[in-house]
Amino acid sequence: MAGSSPVPYLLRAARGEKLERPPVWMMRQAGRYMKVYRDLRDKYPSFRERSENPEIAIEISLQPWRAFQPDGVILFSDILTPLPGIGIPFDIIESRGPIIDPPIRTQEQIDKLYPLEPEETMPFIRPILETLRQEVGTASTVLGFVGAPWTLAAYAIEGKSSKDYTVIKGMAFREPAMLHSFLAKIADAIARYACYQIDCGAQVVQMFDSWAGQLSPQDYETFAMPYQKQVVEQVKAAHPETPMILYINGSSGILERMAMSGVDIVSVDWTVDMAEARKRLGANMGVQGNIDPCALFGSHDFIRDRILDTIRKAGNQGHILNLGHGVLQGTPEENVAFFFETAKQADKLLAVHS
Repeated sequence: MAGSSPVPYLLRAARGEKLERPPVWMMRQAGRYMKVYRDLRDKYPSFRERSENPEIAIEISLQPWRAFQPDGVILFSDILTPLPGIGIPFDIIESRGPIIDPPIRTQEQIDKLYPLEPEETMPFIRPILETLRQEVGTASTVLGFVGAPWTLAAYAIEGKSSKDYTVIKGMAFREPAMLHSFLAKIADAIARYACYQIDCGAQVVQMFDSWAGQLSPQDYETFAMPYQKQVVEQVKAAHPETPMILYINGSSGILERMAMSGVDIVSVDWTVDMAEARKRLGANMGVQGNIDPCALFGSHDFIRDRILDTIRKAGNQGHILNLGHGVLQGTPEENVAFFFETAKQADKLLAVHS
């Protein structure tokens, strides 16, 4: 179209275009490894204040963008953010993580939950995303994100992070009908929230099912995948043009099933070889990832070689370069800078190092 603004680079890749190099961003790219973030955290010690105050959340989202110019800028938030809007309050305690008290344990509690009204219960989301779109223009793609139903249910039912998920799995295997009714309600809320983020300016939405990697393949098919699908179908019905990414930590055993959720891109963790992931997912599925976050503690030569190896294995269509998980606390900032610089020159470097 004449006079239309150019499509940002990452969005082009997410839509399956063939590009010279893959776009690059990092999960958890705003955060504790950056000194500017730690300084801000000292000033505003409450995570919820940082993520739910538009001015602070915008600043945090833009810190890595100003420092490294990634191709994607992600909303600084938390996957639990929509829960109070359906009647599940939570708190985030520094060093302990999220606490939900009382946890969801009965059908009566589930019946009392109400539909999500994002505009009313999360008024801070709109100014954050609208401002990010304004700030980055077409130089980067603005990503929204949501938690997936299984993972949000796990937090709400366990009441906190868990190592073994005995409470939610106990409910799944003992009282499946109750868990299914909860997952369906959460899926509707997440779909509504994802659509709201898109309405506010998100151009791609990533769904994190952080704890679905704890499920056996058959339980993933029963308790996680149908509800991921429910979210994706509702979002795609309202916004068919918005690419969706699914990330699961520890997902090498369920990769093919992730592709069946309906998303456009599967974000691969580092426990699977990228060439094998490509083969297993098929030619039509986009991929994201999948460098081990600890690679950023290596030498510059090591980081460069890992980047080029991953890009070679992923091919030049439908790949977004990323880590296989979030940036780790203590990662040297200069190595993050080197990662982005190298990724952005990947096409030239591949010609030299092929």
